[in-house]
Amino acid sequence: MKQLEVEGFKVDGSPPRGHGVPPVPLPGSPAALTVALTAIAPITWGTTYVVTTELLPPDHPLWSGVLRALPAGLLALALGRALPHGHWWWRSLLLGTLNIGAFFPLLFLAAYLLPGGVAGVFGATGPLLVAVLAAVLLRERPTARRLTWGIMAVLGVAAMVLGPDAALDPLGALAGLGGVTSMAVGTVLSKKWRPPVGPIAFAGWQLTAGGLVILPLAVAVEGAPPALDAQAVAGYAWLTLVGGLLAYALWFRGLGRMPAGSAAFLPVLSPLVAAVLGYLVLGEQLTAVQLGGFALALIAVVAAQRTSRRREGSA
Repeated sequence: MKQLEVEGFKVDGSPPRGHGVPPVPLPGSPAALTVALTAIAPITWGTTYVVTTELLPPDHPLWSGVLRALPAGLLALALGRALPHGHWWWRSLLLGTLNIGAFFPLLFLAAYLLPGGVAGVFGATGPLLVAVLAAVLLRERPTARRLTWGIMAVLGVAAMVLGPDAALDPLGALAGLGGVTSMAVGTVLSKKWRPPVGPIAFAGWQLTAGGLVILPLAVAVEGAPPALDAQAVAGYAWLTLVGGLLAYALWFRGLGRMPAGSAAFLPVLSPLVAAVLGYLVLGEQLTAVQLGGFALALIAVVAAQRTSRRREGSA
C-alpha cells in the first residue's frame, strides 16, 4: 500500500527515505497529530474513576469490565466488517486477554485494595516495562533519556497519589504489578503484530475477546448483572462508546504509527486526568507537592515524545 507524503513526512509520521526531518514534531505535523490523537485514549481512560464512583452501581467491577468491553467490541466488529482469520484468531484472543480480559480485573482489584490511588503508581511504571520488552521483542533500544523520563513519570505520579498513610496490601500490590505487566506485554505485541485490518476492526477483535474472557468470571464471582438505572446507563454508555470503542481504536491506530516506548508514556496521562477531575468534580484538594508531581509527570510525557522524534530524525 502506498503512503502519502505531506511536506516531507509520511502520513504515519515517519520520515521518507532520503529526506531530512525536524528533530521534534512540529505543531500541525503528522507526527504531532498522531501523538495528539493517541493521547485521547488515556485521557478518556482517566475519566473512569469519576464515572465509576458517581454513576455506576457499586461492587460490580467484573460486570463493569464486561459491559465496558463487550458491547464496544461487538459495535467495532459491525463497523469494521472484518473477522479474524488464520493465526489472528489466537493472536486476537491473546491480545484481548492481555489488554482487556486480564488488565481490567487486575486494575479493579488493585483499585479496591490499594488506598489513595496507589494503583496509579504501578501504572506509571508502564513506560519502563515497555522499554525493556520493546528492546527484546522489537529491537527498540532504550535510551538513557527515555529511561530517565520514565523514572520521572513514576516519581511525579507517586508525589500525586502517595500520602503519609498509604499502605501496600500484598495482594493489591501483586494485582497492580500484574495489571501493568499485562498491559505492557499487550502494548508491545500489538505493535509487533501488524494487523491486516484497520484500527476499528483491530479494536473490535480485542475488546470482544477481552469481554468474553471476563464474562464467565463475572458470572461466577458476582452472579447476575446489576440492575441499571438512567445514571448507570449513561455511565456505561460513556465507558463503552468513548472509553472503549473510540479510545481503543485511537490507541491501536497510534501503536501502529509510534514507537512502542514513546506510546507507553501516554497512559501516564490517565492518573493526571483523574486527579484533575477529582479536584473539579469531587471537590478533592491538591497540595503543593501533588501539583509539583502533576507537573513533573506531564513534563515527562511531553519530553518522551520529543526525545523519540529526535532519535528518529538523527537516524
